[in-house]
Amino acid sequence: MASRDTRVLAPTTGDDGGGRAITQSGWHSVITLPWVWLAAGLTACAMFGGGVNLFSADPLHRLWGLSAAIAYALAALAVLAFRSRATLGVDLALAAAICGAILFPLLWMVAHGHGEPEVGVVANSANTLIHHGTPYRSSQVLAADTTDPNEYNPYLPLMAAFGVPQALLGHGLLTDPRVWFGLVFLVVFACALRIAGARDSLRWGLLLTASPIIAFELCVGGTDVPMVAFMCLGFALLWRTREMAPVTAGLALGVASSMKATAWPSLVVAFALLYKRDGQRAAWRFTAVALSVVLVIVGPFAVLKPGALVKNTILFPLGLASVRSQAASPLLGHVLAQAGVIGHTIVVVLLIGSGLAIAVSLVIRPPRDVPAATIRLVIGLSAMFLLAPSTRFGYFIYPAAMVLWLLVAQAGRNAAARPEPEALTSALAHPGSFSMVAAPYRSFRVRCHIH
Repeated sequence: MASRDTRVLAPTTGDDGGGRAITQSGWHSVITLPWVWLAAGLTACAMFGGGVNLFSADPLHRLWGLSAAIAYALAALAVLAFRSRATLGVDLALAAAICGAILFPLLWMVAHGHGEPEVGVVANSANTLIHHGTPYRSSQVLAADTTDPNEYNPYLPLMAAFGVPQALLGHGLLTDPRVWFGLVFLVVFACALRIAGARDSLRWGLLLTASPIIAFELCVGGTDVPMVAFMCLGFALLWRTREMAPVTAGLALGVASSMKATAWPSLVVAFALLYKRDGQRAAWRFTAVALSVVLVIVGPFAVLKPGALVKNTILFPLGLASVRSQAASPLLGHVLAQAGVIGHTIVVVLLIGSGLAIAVSLVIRPPRDVPAATIRLVIGLSAMFLLAPSTRFGYFIYPAAMVLWLLVAQAGRNAAARPEPEALTSALAHPGSFSMVAAPYRSFRVRCHIH
């Protein structure tokens, strides 16, 4: 048995002889994305913004659409103009997108007191919490005022924290809840990317924050934005198999579940993953931590004002209160709910049935890893939003953001698993050090033998 001589392949990094550096390609980093893809994506975002400006009947949406369309177009031009200097082009594109798709429309709306009703709901809930010890109006007050749906607070108590600056310091550019929604999202989402294995996590975080998926929702409302970041963080922490992973993931998902009930399905999916992958002890540790966070934050209000909590956070979102939510869209659940009592009953049955179907699938075929668990959660949330009686397209930022988080994290992890050309070249030049360099890449070795 003899082995063939090893052939040294040309490296993909370095100098090509013409004075131009050849960099490693791939989309694990924003900078290494092919400039054609990035420019095309930004152009598509510009077209989306233009469509919102042309076809939306909401003046706030049209304002965002015009500003965002210009910003994305300038960002695409920056990528094209500096395609030979990738870092500069990407940074200019990110700056244009952040300024035009977020900062300008958001600060203009804040300065002029414009925003979707949920912004006022969060601010009022913080004010009610400070002065009355609860973020919810009592059942008696809600029964006396049956005409204004904005008197209801469908969010769990932790969401009121984003309204505290405005409740204490008054209305201002830095006290609006949307400013804090955005800051929390960017920081937590970038951490979720980094923990999950993504490369260039800050630039990816900025790019996804400035994308229409987040920027549009953030400027006009934004209540769902910080929640999805904590959900991504929880699943990023589950990617680790260390002893503390169930604890840290439980803390993150417990925080998300203390903001809004739409995060609760993530607890079930995470439990199924841990039970299958790490055993029942890890699964129950996770559950205990997550439920402890929820009990500490939500428990006092459930004990002291159970009627107000149930009416605001359960009956009102399900359309069972005396006032219906203003959330509306041509999605199946809302259309059926408008057909009367029978239609609303069908929607509730379908909603419960879809939840049971996902639960059964988790028992019969539980996810074995984080990507499988994330996809299962995305399917469950999409079904829930499609069938909810009070719903809107903005809720789909949950599955969309989680899919993008997963794709970027997977790209970074795959890139980390591939051998770096510089490391291989150095190892071949210094055989004595080959064992240290080759250790992470043993699964990728190919042995050729002559018989």
